[in-house]
Amino acid sequence: MLLDEELAQFIPEKDMLLTIGVFDGVHCGHRHLISRLVMLAKQQNWLSGVVTFRQHPREVLSRSVGIRLPRLTDPAQKISLLKNEGVDAVVVLSFVPQLAKLSARQFVRLLQKYLRMRGLVVGPDFALGRKREGNIDTLRELGQEMNFGITIISPKKMYGEVASSTVIRQALADGDITKVDKLMGRPFTLQGRIVSGARRGGPRLNFPTINLDVDSNQALPADGVYATRTYIDSKAYQSMTNIGRRPTFGDNERTIETYILDFQGDLYGLEPRIAFIERLRDEKRFDSVEELQKQITEDIERGRTILASRGESQV
Repeated sequence: MLLDEELAQFIPEKDMLLTIGVFDGVHCGHRHLISRLVMLAKQQNWLSGVVTFRQHPREVLSRSVGIRLPRLTDPAQKISLLKNEGVDAVVVLSFVPQLAKLSARQFVRLLQKYLRMRGLVVGPDFALGRKREGNIDTLRELGQEMNFGITIISPKKMYGEVASSTVIRQALADGDITKVDKLMGRPFTLQGRIVSGARRGGPRLNFPTINLDVDSNQALPADGVYATRTYIDSKAYQSMTNIGRRPTFGDNERTIETYILDFQGDLYGLEPRIAFIERLRDEKRFDSVEELQKQITEDIERGRTILASRGESQV
């Protein structure tokens, strides 16, 4: 059984207090819950652990209707961010149909067997097991029978609503980067491989750009022009990023183009990370290349001012 094999890779030295979830984005709401997990585990002299999944359960359970949820963070970044929250272990499981068929009792028993689980720290709408049968009331009953506790953490609210991955995805689709960054507690970032583009930025516009190829399941900000920072070998450079279809040139393919300010060098083959700081404007069509050049110059001047006024944050 794949689940047993994955759980067996972790051999905890002490009993564990766990939380379970997808944790896409590792945003302020997630960190609010995880901070309580870490604190409570230390009080009990237990280890703190986050159990998360490679696939979003909703995608697996709805595969027949083709539901896809754009990711806020790539898998490697998510694990790194979770570890940065001070937990003792991050346990990554494959959410496959086999796991989805387990009852709440069966899943809890596996957590106790392999991870020495003594308690769960979860939000009020949490549920696990087949058809989400393991809701809070059911887990409390199982806890009394199977000797584990359950602690409910009230959700963190921002902008008058619960901080959640769903809210962040909507704000991202709306191009509201300010809201996205505040809900995430850090700038939203994209990472991908640099690929060849249409080569208009340098020869025609005098603003050479890199074209970023990201995972097809990666959530993207709304089309437009953004002040960004580009991280290359851990060094940050001011940059401007355009997401869209380059209407001035009649293109149809959606691209991610970044102009890195004050940088010279060959970047092909690298995978920089781009942090989105502020949205400057919508993407629009210009009547001539000269008009576009003028607008880009204005965007860069405004972008430099914005970036100079913002301190660097964790990405």
